[in-house]
Amino acid sequence: MSGARISSISVDSPASTVNLCVGDELVSINGRAPSDIIEYQQLIDGPRVTLVVMREGESLSRKVTITKAEGQPLGLSIDSAVFDRIRTCDNHCSFCFIYQLPKGMRRSLYVKDDDFRLSFLYGNYTTLTRFTEFDLERVVEEGLSPLYVSIHSTDPELRAEMLRNPRGATSLRWLKELLRAGIEVHAQIVVCPAINDDAHLERTLHDVISLYPELASVALVPVGVSAFSNEATMRSHTPHEARHVVALADRFQRLTLELLGRVSVFASDEFYLVAGLAPPPATQFESLDQAENGIGMVAAFVASFIDQTVMDKLGTGFFQSVDGAPALGYRAPRGASIAAPQGEEVTVVTGEYAAPILRALFDAHGFADVGVLAVQNVYFAGNIKVAGLLTGQDLNAALANVPSSTVCLVPDVCLSEDRFLDGLTLDDLCHPVISVRTTGRDLRAALDAVRARRLVSS
Repeated sequence: MSGARISSISVDSPASTVNLCVGDELVSINGRAPSDIIEYQQLIDGPRVTLVVMREGESLSRKVTITKAEGQPLGLSIDSAVFDRIRTCDNHCSFCFIYQLPKGMRRSLYVKDDDFRLSFLYGNYTTLTRFTEFDLERVVEEGLSPLYVSIHSTDPELRAEMLRNPRGATSLRWLKELLRAGIEVHAQIVVCPAINDDAHLERTLHDVISLYPELASVALVPVGVSAFSNEATMRSHTPHEARHVVALADRFQRLTLELLGRVSVFASDEFYLVAGLAPPPATQFESLDQAENGIGMVAAFVASFIDQTVMDKLGTGFFQSVDGAPALGYRAPRGASIAAPQGEEVTVVTGEYAAPILRALFDAHGFADVGVLAVQNVYFAGNIKVAGLLTGQDLNAALANVPSSTVCLVPDVCLSEDRFLDGLTLDDLCHPVISVRTTGRDLRAALDAVRARRLVSS
């Protein structure tokens, strides 16, 4: 609970004309105390905005009035998204990755939210177990859409068991009400072997089609199991189990297309990779709304590496946040480098899942001379092989024997505010590394820049 504090004031903005300072806390706007950035944006929309602010070190509040054009931005940036209290998650899911984090990491990584406002603002998933009638009224009245909902199972008893919360058995009633009100909802099902897969998963998908046909998309996501998991029932999928999930997704893609006129069920790229199958190409996706769940991520990357205009058509699929929401947590700036890489040899450093994909991509499109270094995730271990969960110490181990003349590129998805998950920075690495935005287009641009420098020098 941080309150609404001003983090910056835009030059020549309406807010710059009055006595406001960075660090001032907004007590009220037009007589109302906003509870979150959504309400803040609504309150400052009019032509006359009266702010009551409290300045650090002062005992009395001050009032300022700003006159501007209706709809014109006020010019203030606020340092938090929720001003009252983040609604934390009271589930205790056996597959929750937060429970699998080691001690000593950044405090923000341990925050478990189940707040519909953060679902709207940042694309966070909510189980709806803390959702209320008042919340439904607000979502519908203010059109807070899209939202992102975790289903996991439609069997009431199994869902309650998986969430370890009795409200899990009944909270999907809110999903029906949201869809009935016309709210766009994307859903996910974290598939856990021998828990909610096979017949349970098939029943859930049948229920999704019959009970919630309005769902925009449903992502089947493999459970992540790190070395820090204490759950005896949690394990990785075998290739055979992954192939079964892919086959089930393919079957329900055909079924939703036939019944609903659109495909709404997708298996994560990770399932295809574990199964030893090629992830679907970009032509099979109309959008990338679930890219952060690994739905179409490989396709978008490969397609944008080959065709620079693909990102303009499909977008990255990465949910950046709605306008006005501060860049916080894993939505914070990644720290991608601006300078073009310089050096004789180039190696792309990435996770174990992406490495063979990049190798094939480079070989097929004229970049056979570019190296690919797969980094084993020793820090988390288990089945964690994605680039986004690489740590500085694992990168150091992989970079130890790389020649000093080699330019190393790393995807910025493993950074947040210039730090890896273990708190290390690029400067802490034993070999100079340049971070590049995690899109095929940006990687291609970085490689082309290296090639251009070689031509000039020669």
